Formats: sequence, C-alpha cells, structure tokens
Amino acid sequence: MPESAAETVCWVFVPGGTCRYGDAAKPRAVADLLVAQTTLTLPQPGQGALPVTAIDHAEAEGLAAEIGGRLPTSVEWEWIAAGPDRRPYPWGEQSWTPDRAVLTAEGCTPPRPQPVGQHPAGATPHGVLDLAGNVWEWTASRVMGGGHIIRGGSYASRPLYARTTFLNAAPAERRSPGISVRPVRTA
Repeated sequence: MPESAAETVCWVFVPGGTCRYGDAAKPRAVADLLVAQTTLTLPQPGQGALPVTAIDHAEAEGLAAEIGGRLPTSVEWEWIAAGPDRRPYPWGEQSWTPDRAVLTAEGCTPPRPQPVGQHPAGATPHGVLDLAGNVWEWTASRVMGGGHIIRGGSYASRPLYARTTFLNAAPAERRSPGISVRPVRTA
C-alpha cells in the first residue's frame, strides 16, 4: 500500500452491543468499533478507487495492520452490517436494487469490481459503504480446513449472498478478483 493509504482511510464509529449472530441468532458481545468506510483501495487512472483484490488472507491481514487496523471477526462484520435490529441487508429491510449494491441479477452482470462508494443507497445507518456486493471481505474467523469466512457477496454474486447473515468461506491462500479487505479497530 502507498504510505498515504493510512491517511486516506475514513474510519466510521459503530457502537458495540450484542449481535444476535447468524440464522440461529446466537448472542455475541461486540465492542465499539472503528470501521473503514469502504474496502481498501488502489486508485486506478480513469477508473476511480477500485478495491484492493487478488490478495490472500495473510496479505489482507498485513494490509489491515499497515493502516493500524485488523480484520474483523465474522461476528463483528455481521454486527456492522446488521446492527441491533438485525437488518437483512446493510441498508435495511428493502430488497436489493442496482442502486444499493454491485451484484449479479437478470440484466445486471458487472464484469469486475466497480469503484467503491458509488452506492450510497446501500450504506448502513452509520454510513459504512459497500458491505453488500462489489467484493467479498476477508474476516479473521477460521473454518475447518484452514480457510476463513468471507462476507458480503461480490459483483458475481446473487442478492441472496449479500444478506447480513450469509456466510461463505475461502481457502486462506485464495487470490480472487472478488475478495478484498475492510479493516476495523477497537474504539
């Protein structure tokens, strides 16, 4: 990451509370967090700020640490996306529409990740952008076999994958154009 990357991250405060995690709504405590408003980006001339992609889990951890953060746990990610009222999508109860997130649906098939921050209608009540769609996000939470949970769906995902309780996983060494990193830190 360029040295100025830490200066360009906009941190959003998300108050802690009790996350009713997953489809089973298991209560899990979450501390106050500072969350990067978008995934980390690399400016691309003529294309805007595209998400950093094609990084494996270890590189995602390193990038988060470089700017004074870390990867969120899956519980923290869900808390940021769903909040205390368990929104089904980061923006709320309403079904997905193309102005809310970059996802795949009939008549809407983006060929690659899009610049971040282009869908303010899909923001959380705290102003966190692009939690649904565009790129999956690495978490610190492990799964059997050495992989990690990824959350949020990508440009190649159907709207179901953007639901706040939807879990997916990827091998730690996976380098995908559809997986990025959004740092957090305890406030």
